[in-house]
Amino acid sequence: MASGLVSAEFVSRPNRFVAQVLIHGQPETVHVKNTGRCREILQPGTRVWLEPAAAGGSRKTRYSLIAAEKPGRGVINIDSSLPNRLMKDWLAASGEFNVVKPEAMCGASRFDFYLEKDGRPVWMEVKGCTLEVDGQGFFPDAPTIHGTRHVRELTALRRQGIRTIVAFVIPVNGVTHVLGNADHDPAFAASLQEAREAGVEIWYMACDVKPEEVSIIGRSVEQSAQAMVCRKDSQDTD
Repeated sequence: MASGLVSAEFVSRPNRFVAQVLIHGQPETVHVKNTGRCREILQPGTRVWLEPAAAGGSRKTRYSLIAAEKPGRGVINIDSSLPNRLMKDWLAASGEFNVVKPEAMCGASRFDFYLEKDGRPVWMEVKGCTLEVDGQGFFPDAPTIHGTRHVRELTALRRQGIRTIVAFVIPVNGVTHVLGNADHDPAFAASLQEAREAGVEIWYMACDVKPEEVSIIGRSVEQSAQAMVCRKDSQDTD
């Protein structure tokens, strides 16, 4: 993660892409690196962390909002590009797969990762979960047609005998499990349950979250609708 983060106070979010914050009491418009709702996290008065924009760019905003503090839960990282980066590092460090290829095509579909183990193909989609209620993660926090389609495609591949994985990366301290959010997106919740029943593996990647550093510290693997195998993996992604 980037160094030199700036602490600020959240004021409002006029649209999905920008927020109004106060930096040392001075108003600033910043980019939000997550187009989800994040309503439970981004409340007026919340402490947030901003990543300075790269020098020399053509951006209209000087900062990107990437993390926020939630009472009782600590720092939550909302950067939607982070889960895939963390997963890539974790897969490389684990040595579990012989091939790790990001952004790979399968027919007309693009999945987050193509993996191989002992010469056999594995397809993976990664989802970042930031919505937490009473220690339980929920996904998504807004309807996701794209996410539902990919889960259904993984289910179809699994029914053809191909190993497939949905990996939830959870950049929220203390949260180790995710449920489909039927209230916000019943179609996704139904597709996730269908995937479970078809034998798609559901991975839950627990994280240690600090303002300037996030690392995966554990994995739980759900291999059927009835059973979840907890694996005490601990591979930092530094």
